[in-house]
Amino acid sequence: MFLFWPLLQKTQDYLSQDQIGFLAEAFLFSADAHETQTRSSGEPYINHPVAVACLLADLHMDVDVLAATLMHDVVEDTSVSLMDIEEIFGAKVAHLVDGVTKLKNLTHLNTASAQADSFRKMILASASDVRVILMKLADRLHNVQTLTALRPDKRRRIAKETMEIYVPIANRLGMHSFKNQLEEFAFEGLYPLRYRVLKKSVETAVGHRKRIVEKILDLLRQHLISQGIDPENIQGRQKRLYGIFRKMRYKDLSLSEIMDVYAFRVIAKDIPDCYRILGLVHSVFKPVPGRFKDYIAIPKANGYQSLHTTLFGPHGVPIEIQIRTQDMHDVAENGIAAHWLYKDQQGKTHDTEIRTREWLEKLLDMQERSGNSIEFMEHMKIDLFPDEVYVFTPRGDIMELPLGATALDFAYAVHTNIGNQTQAIKVNRKEVPFNHLLKSGDQVEVIRDPTLQPTPSWLNCVVTGKAKSAIRFHLKLQEDDKSVALGKKLLQYALSELGLQEETSQTQALLATLQLPSERQLYYAIGIGEYTGAQIAMKLKAIAETPRPLTHPAPPLKETHPAMEPPYLAPHEPTQQSLFSNPMESTLLIKSSHGSGFHFCSHCWPLPGDAVQGILVKGQALEVHLPSCTHLHAVLAREPLAQMLPVRFSEVTEGVWPCAISLMAVNRAGVLAKIATLLSDLQVNIQDMSFEEMERTHAKMRLVLEVHHRHHLAQVLRRLRKISDIMKVQLLRHDQKL
Repeated sequence: MFLFWPLLQKTQDYLSQDQIGFLAEAFLFSADAHETQTRSSGEPYINHPVAVACLLADLHMDVDVLAATLMHDVVEDTSVSLMDIEEIFGAKVAHLVDGVTKLKNLTHLNTASAQADSFRKMILASASDVRVILMKLADRLHNVQTLTALRPDKRRRIAKETMEIYVPIANRLGMHSFKNQLEEFAFEGLYPLRYRVLKKSVETAVGHRKRIVEKILDLLRQHLISQGIDPENIQGRQKRLYGIFRKMRYKDLSLSEIMDVYAFRVIAKDIPDCYRILGLVHSVFKPVPGRFKDYIAIPKANGYQSLHTTLFGPHGVPIEIQIRTQDMHDVAENGIAAHWLYKDQQGKTHDTEIRTREWLEKLLDMQERSGNSIEFMEHMKIDLFPDEVYVFTPRGDIMELPLGATALDFAYAVHTNIGNQTQAIKVNRKEVPFNHLLKSGDQVEVIRDPTLQPTPSWLNCVVTGKAKSAIRFHLKLQEDDKSVALGKKLLQYALSELGLQEETSQTQALLATLQLPSERQLYYAIGIGEYTGAQIAMKLKAIAETPRPLTHPAPPLKETHPAMEPPYLAPHEPTQQSLFSNPMESTLLIKSSHGSGFHFCSHCWPLPGDAVQGILVKGQALEVHLPSCTHLHAVLAREPLAQMLPVRFSEVTEGVWPCAISLMAVNRAGVLAKIATLLSDLQVNIQDMSFEEMERTHAKMRLVLEVHHRHHLAQVLRRLRKISDIMKVQLLRHDQKL
């Protein structure tokens, strides 16, 4: 009976002696049934039901629930039947035990279907008695508290199921204390290494924060004391590891950014006092605009009530404060379980209990419409995540995304390679833009093209950290690839001028001299301007003309220049001017607006058909300008060692090309809509738009458009000039203004 002692200690203050005797009888019955069984940790199995019952005793659950909890596994794991339990302990206890007992003798093809059927059975039992679901949550909480004793695959499966099902159920019931604990232990089970590293980092950060927290608490206490508010009801809130991890993952924030926000909670005596305290804290620290939420006037779906505000604290640090009554706090922590923990003396039914019963009734209707248990689980998941988006793949799998996620976020959530190769996305069988916002229940299909690659504009179409980091990483690789391709092209041109071809043996000898690991690194160095193509060509020529192998390394190309950092053009090598003016120099051909290694100046907006000039500055891409571009001349004045390279547009080009235009239009409603509609009809994308100046009767605006060629641009300008409300249309070059 010594194993019964912890439960006795928790129940003797609120159960009668007869009820405790009934509970002791249930303990002995369960201990006898599980006598030969042990848990994975090696301890007696009876420890588990006692621990679960203790969790429920903390919520002052009634004796029937506690007795059923002590016996919740006997039907499933031993030879004891429900009839045996009903005969000894009554129909109510037997019903509770049956509600949390998994279905036996299932012949499903996979475990997912079996789990779905058992879960559906538990939900249906909860609809008639909500205590069933509370028992199951407590059972799952103790299971995740003891995950370390399980083998890794089973530990991950239970932790994942906890995150997907039991955490949102606890949240939906308003049981944040259970929810938070379930999340923390499941997080540790899913990502043990991340958990340990983050825990250590947070413990270090908390040490540095202590002085600031104490300073803020002192300021708040002093001000509230002067206004007659009990300072003992002000406390700092500890940030949970999973909450930190979730923000870092989905909001793309660093640990320091999250830890720089300080959180506090104030407990008020009544609702009017909550609003009074709100005014007082706003008089101490300035509130952040748009960061106030009144969940007292408009509670959350799970019954949660509180005032939330964010303030500018000492030295500008953000302060988050929650203000609520003690009753609100009890409901926030325990949700539906607060009904048993603090029963209303007047017998009034709590709002949380009403909302819970309405939700369970909704689930009953849902299960009647569901074809099978798997479908019911899918519908229930959607219902459980009001702050999440649950969408379906074409095969019917569910993908979880944060609220506000886009169609392109979905592609990256499936797999990074799928995201990188996205050509189009269909939502509910209709093609949508990449930035289309998803909503729960959408079916999303990604159409791939292996030849496609992400573009910088994709970053504006995603919100998740995974998608953003994947796009940024691939863009960096693209830039490197462009520099390599450009460097190889520049070297080939320089060699052709000397009547040479690149030989592998000569290149390998030069790589050894330059201490470069590969040809790719050599091309990359040329592409970013570390060396000129002419420099490398001359070195290769010298190696080719050497009658014997080099016995000493050639002098490095990066020599010291009196006024500049290396590289510089040696006297025997072509100068910038000779390289540019040499009529025999090969010209670089521009065939495409993307993937070509060229960067087109956003000051003069060169277009196919224009006469253009190329310039290569160390560490940058090859820029293409109009010869008259003021920015080009500014670069030449600032970078005297920049390489001038001859370039020209191909007769046939592909892609879209940015250009800037200015408009003067009548300032009236609907004008902008007319412009946008016209451009959409002409298949022109608006890359950027700004209003340079607003007048009472007229409006001036600047648009950056993407056109296919000069004829396309001419068509756009003609059509815009035909709009009666537009007074003037002008193509902008060299940063012109209207």
